[in-house]
Amino acid sequence: MTKVVPLKGVRGMIADAMTKSLATAAQLTHHGSADATALMAEKTRLGAAGTKISVEDLLMLAVVRALKKNPEANGRVEGREVHLSDAVDLSVAIALPGNLLVAPAMFGADAMDVTELRAARQDLATRAKINKLTVTEMTGGTFTVSNLGLTRVEHFTPIINAGQICILGIGRFTDRAVRGEDGGIELRPHVGLSLTFDHRALDGAPAGDLLTSICEEIERMAV
Repeated sequence: MTKVVPLKGVRGMIADAMTKSLATAAQLTHHGSADATALMAEKTRLGAAGTKISVEDLLMLAVVRALKKNPEANGRVEGREVHLSDAVDLSVAIALPGNLLVAPAMFGADAMDVTELRAARQDLATRAKINKLTVTEMTGGTFTVSNLGLTRVEHFTPIINAGQICILGIGRFTDRAVRGEDGGIELRPHVGLSLTFDHRALDGAPAGDLLTSICEEIERMAV
């Protein structure tokens, strides 16, 4: 027996958005990875001090900081114009039951500390589950983060949230053998990162600079 799932409603909207994104943007993906030792240490330090923060919260902070240093990647493509934004309105991909996906924006994420980023993300996730997101939240972001870190996926090729310049895909953490300061070999956690960008608005070199900057923010993470 074959089960037929119509592409309508929210699933149809997702299908249309993904098709539009691929049809209208010149999409290319850079892949990299970052040593997450400092990030994990900061998470542990904050937890010991009574501040509950997730890995995803710290990764969002790293992204926001990197975008402030690479503003040419923060914005939208509108027709034949690139609109760069002073504020980082960070969209976060949220998986919903029924094979559904939304990516609402946290407006002014660059003005938030890590606890405020966490609260904003949790608020969006809660309201997404009860269909209480606004149209502005769904369409107004300037950069998107998509996290598959709880799966076996290490790198992937995320599709740009239509209109935006970039999307960052976050993969799982893996231990890698690296040379320590004493010359010996040690295992350190690394996170896979995949940056898809619209080549109409951003060339390969500045996109590479952004991904490098994100990695550097992760590797020297301190709240």
